[in-house]
Formats: sequence, C-alpha cells, structure tokens
Amino acid sequence: MGVRAYYHAPIAQFCAEDGDTVLGILASQHNFALNQMQRNAWIGQTEILQRALAGLSGTVLLECYIPRMGKRADAVVLVGDIVMVLEFKVGHHEHGRDALLQAEDYALDLKDFHEGSHHANLVPIVIATKAASVPFQVPLFAADGVSPPLRANAHDLGGMIRLLARQVSFAPLDQAAWCEGGYKPTPTIVEAAQTLYRTHSVEDIARNDAEENLGATTDSVVAAIELARTTTRKIICFVTGVPGSGKTLAGLNIATRRSEDDPDQNAVFLSGNGPLVDVLREALARDKSTREGISKATASREVRSFIQNIHHFRDEYVGNSDVPVNKVVVFDEAQRAWTRAQASAFMQRKRGQADFDMSEPEFLISVMDRHPDWCVIVCLIGGGQEINTGEAGISEWINALETRFPDWLVHVSPRITLPEYGPNLRVADFLASSRVQQDEHLHLAVSMRSFRAEALSDFIGHVVDGNAEAARAIYDRIRDAYPIQLTRDLAAARAWLRGKARGTQRFGLIASSGAQRLRPLGIHIKAAVDPPNWFLNPATDIRSAYFMEEVASEFDVQGL
Repeated sequence: MGVRAYYHAPIAQFCAEDGDTVLGILASQHNFALNQMQRNAWIGQTEILQRALAGLSGTVLLECYIPRMGKRADAVVLVGDIVMVLEFKVGHHEHGRDALLQAEDYALDLKDFHEGSHHANLVPIVIATKAASVPFQVPLFAADGVSPPLRANAHDLGGMIRLLARQVSFAPLDQAAWCEGGYKPTPTIVEAAQTLYRTHSVEDIARNDAEENLGATTDSVVAAIELARTTTRKIICFVTGVPGSGKTLAGLNIATRRSEDDPDQNAVFLSGNGPLVDVLREALARDKSTREGISKATASREVRSFIQNIHHFRDEYVGNSDVPVNKVVVFDEAQRAWTRAQASAFMQRKRGQADFDMSEPEFLISVMDRHPDWCVIVCLIGGGQEINTGEAGISEWINALETRFPDWLVHVSPRITLPEYGPNLRVADFLASSRVQQDEHLHLAVSMRSFRAEALSDFIGHVVDGNAEAARAIYDRIRDAYPIQLTRDLAAARAWLRGKARGTQRFGLIASSGAQRLRPLGIHIKAAVDPPNWFLNPATDIRSAYFMEEVASEFDVQGL
C-alpha cells in the first residue's frame, strides 16, 4: 500500500476534478467531526493547488501521513525530481516561525522514516495565502537532500513550483516507487538512536541485584530471537515483573541490542502509554542535544526511530496487507491492549474501519504474522495495571494465540499464573502445550526502585486489600525513611512536601482523574498537564511538578 493519504491522484486528474468531489473524498477519510474551519481550509487549499499545478505532470497527495509518526502534511506534490511538502496557512498574512519549523520537520521526517524519500530531494513550502510575495531563490539543499523551508502565497505558488522544477535537477525520481514506499528508518537514524541510548547503561541506573536480573531477562529474550531467526519460526515472549522492576528498561535494552547486533531487524519499542513515550523521547533528546551540541529537533527525530506509539504502528497496517519492516517488536504494558469489543468500537467509530472485528492483541499478532519467515513479539506485562475501560490483560493475547495462531511458539514466565496477571485466567492447558516454554528468567523479580519505595508498594497493596495489620507493620518500618502525611489542608501539604524534599528530589501533586470536587481548592484535574514539562523541567519552570500548580492524574504518571 505504501504511503497513505486522504487523497492521492495524478496532477492532471486532480486539476480536472470538481472541488466538491475532492472535498467529499477528504471528508470521507476524516475520522472526526468536520468543522467549518477545516472544511474552508480544504476548499481554499484545493482551489490554490489546482491553479498552481495546472498544466504540470506529477502526483499530488492531500493530507499525507508521515509513516508511524502520527502526523499528516497538508499536501505532498511530486513534480520532476522533487518532493514538495506543503503546509497551508489559509487566511494568514505571515509565514510564522512555527509553520516554517513544522513544514521542515515534515520533510525531515519523510527523509528519515519513509523508504521512498531516503534518496529523494525534499522542499518544504509554507503557503500563507495572504502574505506578501517573497523573491524566489533556488534553495541550497543540505547534505541530506532537504532544503530550508520556502515561503509562498496563494498567487505565486504555481510560479515557484515551476521554477523549482526547471532550475533544480537531480537524479530522476520514480514517483510510483515513492508512493509505494512504506515505513523504513534510514540506517543513519537507527545508528544514531543506538548510540544515543547506549550511553544510558543499566549499570548507571539499576541496583546491582536488579542489574543481574535485567541482564538474565535480556539474554533469554535475545536467545529466543536467535532461535526464531535460525529456525525461521515465529515466537512471542511474555515478560512479567514486580512494580518498578524495569520492564520498560528491559524492553528498550532488547530493542536497541537487537538493532545493534543486526540492523536489518529494525527492532522497535512500542507503547500505548502516550505520556511514557513523550517523556522517554524528550529525556533522551534533551540529553543528546546537550551532550553533542545539536538541536533538540534533530535529536528527537533520532529517538523516534526506536521509541514509538503503538497506535501509530497499528494505524499504519490496518486496512492493508503490508509487511512491517520490523522483525522484532517490543510491546510495553501489553496488558493494556484492548478487548475485541473496545478495539472494534474504536476502529469503527474513530478510524472508519466498519469491518474491524478483532481484539488489539489479535490484530497486532496478525500484523507480525505477515512475515513469511520469522519474527518475534516481546510483551511486557505488568500485573494489575489495567486502568482503562476495555483493557484486556493477558487473556486476549492467550485467546488469540489459541484460536488463530497455533504455529507460534510461546516463551513465558511461569509467574503468569499469579492472580495479579488475571484473577480469572485459566492457563493450565495453555501452559501444558508442547509449543509453550516456561522460563523463570522472563520474570523480573527485583525492583529497581529504592528499597524503601519497594516497601511502600507493599504497604499500598495491603491498604488496597484492606489488610490493616500488614499495612501497619510495614508502615512502622518505613515511616522514618519514607514519611507519609495525611491532611485535608492543601497549603499544609505543599509546605510539607517542600520541607521534606532534599537536594534535587522532585515532588509534585497527583490526583485521581475522577476528583472533580477538588475544584474549590483550585485544582482542575481535567486541565491536562504536559508530561515532559511536568516530569523533566527544572524547579524554576512554572510548568514543572515542582511548582505544584499543575496536577497529574494516574493516566499521566502510569509507568513513570
């Protein structure tokens, strides 16, 4: 299927098309309510593009997806040897800095993540429809083949495109091959991402016993990957772990280690936890930017090659039979994948997939099952951490394997039978199957958190279970090292936190997403925080947790 877009046609067909027809096609692909602003923008863009492209040959794609990045460019136009990435600002009199950066980012993302763009020359163009004309100058392309963003208005766009086609000449662009190209990160971006992560070693952040446990788990999964590769089999590994044991770190280690050992495997770490993905990417990008003196935008693109949102992965392969470039995928928090009912309702309502009738685990396995030879799925499972309606736990994964994928081998932690991984899970027959191999190393038993935090988790577990005596016994042990305060006075709570924090210890306010009656105290739980700013910014930044003005919910902090 290649690159996806709401509308895709030869330029001649596009220019001959009635504007209402184009609008209807765009609207039919739009999975949200079409507001008047978006409708008018599409009408204006279509009129401008049809005038600008009249008489030219090539290809036009409207609302063109950047593979797996969760972004869409307003338009991509292929004329001659050039890929033009267009960002429209209908009714604007200025080419704003944000718009210029956005267009350039789209072009760079295509260069780095779209197979057809690896060797293409890309020109980002911002069209502020009411802006003054800017004299055209032939752009100076960077070494990667991406030019700085150009500025145009509604009237001079056509002339600019013709001058580009006439004055800029490169190796011929196979437009059909470009359109067929799918997601594939460039080797340079993969290598950069590996180098980026390699500086964050397990030894730097893990307790000694946790480091040993993490190493054994990684080795077991890597052995399973080698088994799959050498025997051309398909294997799924289920890794369990106690709270704070480093399941996410293990997944990142596995993904980067496999890509380092064999770049053709293109291992990727996928998570449906948006805040986790955002914070991980931001933390690594900031570190890379600071250490190497490069822009954060450049560092961010490198990070995105191996840390991605699982929903973007899913959307890339729904409605087609494309084979993913990745041989190894790591699904973080796999217990939070959706049931058949939840996934089907979402895909039908939000993605326009009327015939979708699968659980999320079944669909994700089916995507990897498209590989004709071998592949590996690694599922990181947290016990009792299904926090949203329709999250399936491990049962849907097992059900999919039993009913649809009998040829897949299964490597699993024997702890999968514990009640926190599914109180109603009956897996005895499944575990007894000859294709299932139980491996104790696939359980992360040691918390990487401080010993006092590990005890705090036990304390909270007993409180939730209503076991007062056990909770009191643990509290008596941790009260000095891990103080807990109960108060109804918000000002007193803030003062207490500031007084207890030492050095650069981070503190902040967390509230239940259902705590609407905190509004009289000035806490608006429905006002979303920006997780990277909240978790990472310094104490001098009012958006950081330190200021205790913005409050995070359980959805913002899950996994972090």
